[in-house]
Amino acid sequence: MELVRIAVDGMGGDHGPSVVVPATLQALRENQDIHITLVGNQALLAAELAKCSSYDDTRINLKHAAEYVGMDELPTQALRYKKDSSMRVAIDLVKEGVAQACVSAGNTGALMAIAHFLLKNIPGVYRPAIVSMLPTSNGHFRMLDLGANVDSSASNLAQFAVMGSILATAVDNIKQPRVYLLNIGVELIKGNKQVKETAQLLATMKSLNYQGYIEGDDIYQGKADVVVCDGFVGNVALKTSEGAAKFMIDLIKNSFKRNLLTKAAGFIALPVLKSLTKKLNPAIYNGATLVGLQGVVIKSHGHADAYSFARAIHTAKVQVQKNVLHLISNEITHTLQSGILGND
Repeated sequence: MELVRIAVDGMGGDHGPSVVVPATLQALRENQDIHITLVGNQALLAAELAKCSSYDDTRINLKHAAEYVGMDELPTQALRYKKDSSMRVAIDLVKEGVAQACVSAGNTGALMAIAHFLLKNIPGVYRPAIVSMLPTSNGHFRMLDLGANVDSSASNLAQFAVMGSILATAVDNIKQPRVYLLNIGVELIKGNKQVKETAQLLATMKSLNYQGYIEGDDIYQGKADVVVCDGFVGNVALKTSEGAAKFMIDLIKNSFKRNLLTKAAGFIALPVLKSLTKKLNPAIYNGATLVGLQGVVIKSHGHADAYSFARAIHTAKVQVQKNVLHLISNEITHTLQSGILGND
């Protein structure tokens, strides 16, 4: 069995090694077909490993990095001055071919800047994007861009649609993913110039199953497999959704705690509440892809727990095994050769 080699930034995120190390070992237990290189302060990583009773030490090794990127550090500063950071060393392992994917819970801006600098774009890709899964009433959908670009052109958004569609096909096994463009209404007259130009472009791309506009209140209804938007809109939509989900769960929990009667009702409704909480738990969907780069780079939530971070590692493994980079490269080349996208 050929192992998928994954480099993990051991110092990133809000919790660093105290979460990343247990998550790594959990991922190794759940995925017998991976090998992990933990990158970071070797003494700290070894100390965390020593706390764990048993693990397969043939599928894990440590790689020392003297520095780490802070969560509030400017991406330009991290790129220019932190050349021995755990994040950069992990991505460099992908560049060198030692690893096939990198996973980090660190600073998103720094991760994108360093990954873009070291790995470069897939030939023909104008800009990389951040794509992640979000829940629907009957499954999930993929949304991009979630924050990498705030001034995308119609050609950029069209490429995001292509890359998101390929991910949905390769990873989710959807033959013709339904692609929608996020807008303030579904009518053709709605939207700004950027959205209208993108819609016209997507409508000409026969390789896409483009369905038209979708509004924000419809994206969770299971209509779409891929939702496309620019990074500013996508990031606001994502953070608003996460905040709304947390607010709703807290509101329900607090409502059941008001008095003895509501507590009794809460006890009866406990199985339903657990099911709802699980469905809305961001941990299940953890692992955003920096798509469009010449390497698999997965961004975990900075506040991820061990279970959630392990999910991000699993996401990296699947994308390597599904050969997503090759599929994206082929389709981007095809769309450029067809003359549909032109030049950015």
